[in-house]
Amino acid sequence: MNDMSSNIVVPRSELEARWAKCRRFLAEVAPDAGGMLCFSRLQIYYLSGSFVNGAVWLPLEGEPVLFVRRSISRARIESTCRNIVPFKSFKDISPLAREAGQPLSDIIGAETAGLTWQLGEMLTSRMPEVKFVPGDKVLALARAVKSEWELEIMRRVGELHNIALYDVLPEVLDPGISEMEVSKYIWNIFFELGHEGHMRMQTFGEEIFLGHVSAGDSGIYPSSFNGPLGLRGVHPVSPYMGSAEKMWDMNSPLSVDAGFVLEGYHTDKTQVYWAGSKDSIPKEVLDAQLFCQDMQTLAAENLKPGVIVSDIYSMLIEQAQKYGYTDGFMGIGECKVPFIGHGIGLTVDGFPPIAKGFDLPIEEGMVFALEPKQGIAGVGMVGVENTFEVTKDGGRCITGDDFDIIYID
Repeated sequence: MNDMSSNIVVPRSELEARWAKCRRFLAEVAPDAGGMLCFSRLQIYYLSGSFVNGAVWLPLEGEPVLFVRRSISRARIESTCRNIVPFKSFKDISPLAREAGQPLSDIIGAETAGLTWQLGEMLTSRMPEVKFVPGDKVLALARAVKSEWELEIMRRVGELHNIALYDVLPEVLDPGISEMEVSKYIWNIFFELGHEGHMRMQTFGEEIFLGHVSAGDSGIYPSSFNGPLGLRGVHPVSPYMGSAEKMWDMNSPLSVDAGFVLEGYHTDKTQVYWAGSKDSIPKEVLDAQLFCQDMQTLAAENLKPGVIVSDIYSMLIEQAQKYGYTDGFMGIGECKVPFIGHGIGLTVDGFPPIAKGFDLPIEEGMVFALEPKQGIAGVGMVGVENTFEVTKDGGRCITGDDFDIIYID
């Protein structure tokens, strides 16, 4: 560190705990590997505390090496790593690691999702002496369980998120405005409360901008985004936020699924508003909303250490079948999604999803977004989404405690 200072420095103790988690999972995922190489900026940040262009070598023992293309000065301001070295080419990594006292191993767990095919081929051609094995699951498992330092940030994010969508937004909403006008209101409120603006997705090629603002049948409009809530979006090339042409009519729902981010950490929340009094809402719509709220409660009650993730998914699917909600649960037709929630943290779509086939046990300190939603033909989408911290007693909501529809006369 030089005499300049960073706004936020990830504590050295936090980084050391992350390194220890990755090493523990590396022994399970790739037992022959002598360390990990990470390339994406987000994973570099997770392991070093600086969002720079470069790579991180995390050996099984000792101090990691942060290789930096740009900017070495910034990395030295922000990161508490002791080995921070400049590099220009993948061929420099091996000699620079030796010079830093942390030579590369013969077998390395690689963050394969952090490189394009082109760069991956370039890496292997520049380092033919190394055998690379996939190590992405190591990082997914490590990031899934949050430290108290991370949880404190996420609790603050969740509190602000709830203030924005539950307390402030209803005060400025009026039936008859467009989805785009609602989007502008949300952005203004979010920024006033400290939202950082840029949100991240982990899945390759997936993007997000604010979230979904869906009035009426926009909620069941075909979506290119991997989520249950449909939307028209701004334009075919920018299918985010809301349409300037789609109005929020009386006696129809407005579903706002928008993430909040602070210090890199996200929470996810969906709030449904209704244009009209409570008496104007059809029984079919209100029953569907209450069913989704009950499913959120059921899932949250089972977010306990030792419960298998996929069992929660199966439980909710069985309930949807039992009560006749199968057709619209988690989307209509081809837009139905095969999950009812997901991990969340440095990205919106964190690991693990609550879905079939994810048969790993839940751990205390994991954080999940639960999003049971119900599509209704001719009406739109209702339901809920909130962010829950796993405790020994079940999921504790960090994005508010009132999940009812908000009525705007």
